[in-house]
Amino acid sequence: MGDSEGRLAGKTAVVVGAGQTPGETTGNGRATALRFAQEGAHVLLVDRDDASVKETQEMVLEAGGRADVFVTDIALADGPADIAAAASATLGRIDILHNNVGIGMGDGGPTGLTEEGWDRIFDVNLKAMWLTCKAVVPIMRKQQGGSIVCVSSIASICAAPNLTAYKVSKAGVNALVHQLSVTNARHGIRVNGIMPGFIDTPMAVDAPAKLLDISREDLAGLRGQMVPLNNRQGSAWDVANAALFLASDEAAFITGALLPVDGGQSARIG
Repeated sequence: MGDSEGRLAGKTAVVVGAGQTPGETTGNGRATALRFAQEGAHVLLVDRDDASVKETQEMVLEAGGRADVFVTDIALADGPADIAAAASATLGRIDILHNNVGIGMGDGGPTGLTEEGWDRIFDVNLKAMWLTCKAVVPIMRKQQGGSIVCVSSIASICAAPNLTAYKVSKAGVNALVHQLSVTNARHGIRVNGIMPGFIDTPMAVDAPAKLLDISREDLAGLRGQMVPLNNRQGSAWDVANAALFLASDEAAFITGALLPVDGGQSARIG
């Protein structure tokens, strides 16, 4: 890990949401942090869960990569600005910002969802992501370059009856990607989005399975049946590899893109 010839050699990266909820598999943020470090980036790992993000750091360091930790909650008023300040102090510059934080708990149908549930999901999924970008973009403008990757969801473009606030907030993330990409292109800043489909992560499988009182294997199987490509879920490494491409110089002429990583699910029902 930390290959001097890697695809992100000599670059710095901030991964917001680099910890994960407990579970049997790897989360998208952790996988992306590990992949970035594997390809040579010095990574600042950001999460509100101190123990989980330090576990990610240990995994990076054990594999020979470079990683520092900053613990904060992006939903706090000062969280986004604190991330930008910590990144500048720790990394010296910010080449890559990867926004991975998102929640869906407390959601429901359009008439059943509470106002509190709506506000909480929007505060985390959209407002905090916007504020984090708002804090980092001026730093990238001074550098005259940078890459921002925002994790959205295919829920933003597909029917999701019981995910009202999640769906609308992720549609907002898509719009934010477009706005940021167009307004920052002349500064050499690229902004792209990833729309994961059914990915086998602890947040998407283990946590809901516990709430539904079914086995994770049964839930994973049900989710996999809805995916056209081999009737299986993707893994966090599929998302991480997409993030690596968009963050790297291989995507130097790509901005404003929304990349589905979903085994063809959005093509079938979107």
